[in-house]
Amino acid sequence: DVFFQGREASNSYYDKLPAMVQERMDLLAKHTGRSYRLYEYEGHPEADRVIVVMGSACGTVAETVEYLNRSGEKVGMLKVRLYRPFSARLFADAVPASVKSIAVLDRTKEPGSAGEPLYQDTLNAFAETSRISSVRVIGGRYGLSSKEFTPAMVKAVFEELKKESPKNHFTVGINDDVTFHSLDFNKNFSIPSDCFSAMFYGLGSDGTVGANKNTVKIIGETTPDYVQGYFVYDSKKAGALTISHLRFGKKPLRSEYLIDAADFVACHQFNFLPRYDVLENIKKGGVFLLNAPHPADEVWAHIPEPVQRKIIDCNLRFFVVDATRAAMDAGLGGRINTILQTCFFSISGILPREEALEKIRQYIHKSY
Repeated sequence: DVFFQGREASNSYYDKLPAMVQERMDLLAKHTGRSYRLYEYEGHPEADRVIVVMGSACGTVAETVEYLNRSGEKVGMLKVRLYRPFSARLFADAVPASVKSIAVLDRTKEPGSAGEPLYQDTLNAFAETSRISSVRVIGGRYGLSSKEFTPAMVKAVFEELKKESPKNHFTVGINDDVTFHSLDFNKNFSIPSDCFSAMFYGLGSDGTVGANKNTVKIIGETTPDYVQGYFVYDSKKAGALTISHLRFGKKPLRSEYLIDAADFVACHQFNFLPRYDVLENIKKGGVFLLNAPHPADEVWAHIPEPVQRKIIDCNLRFFVVDATRAAMDAGLGGRINTILQTCFFSISGILPREEALEKIRQYIHKSY
């Protein structure tokens, strides 16, 4: 009896917590101008289809919702900021009355359960507020083990919600050829963007990742531009492939996924060319910077034929530098990062050349 009563005695604290969290969010808004709600709706005010999601996928879904609504759709998203304690009333109230179908995205798999946690809580919220009869709710999984989640996948979920009998308990992002729960999506679909995107292929311990992190800091701290950096590498970074994904733009960046259409690609290791398709994601008319151990008048003959063809077919601006020799001459050993970082700023024009050089010097001093 004592244990049971003690467990139930905590109810009042959990009941009060959502209001307390919202009160603190309002206080934060007063001091910083950044406003947050426990359950935040974004999209068309009369949406007929909505995706419920939380965490890092929210930016990708919001970006896609904005694009689809500009194209004539009526869609939205509900962003969950407070998951526990879950307020069924506030959650249901945040969904427009016009909504007819909802897809709940969970980034987890609970084998044997009736559905994933956020999906079940969504069903419960609509049942407790007597809206379950007017709204169809389906659930799906995405992004397990950091699997990419892109606008093409978000669009596929909205397309599924259009169907008379949409697939429940679906997956998106993989090809499920065992239980056939996956949704098909158009891998070529992307959202046009006016941000500048760059990819850098390096070798663990050659300084590429460190230099790119400094590039993000330089642009983010010394210009009004928004910046973003994703860094992909093995758990044992030294001696393995590293890929840096950088975005810069005048508007807030909501593309919370890796770059699939780059304005600038740099390959910091010449021996990557026959092993990796470093130009797979470059835009037509983009810029390709290559660190090569060959003189300018000889380097073309050493480049694999498929790479030559891609350079020509995509009409790329092609730059070559022997950063390895320059680093040795300067006493830097294998650290080619600052040389190639200087080349990036010089070619991209993101900052005036002399200003960029001065900032690079400052951040080298700060880092090393």
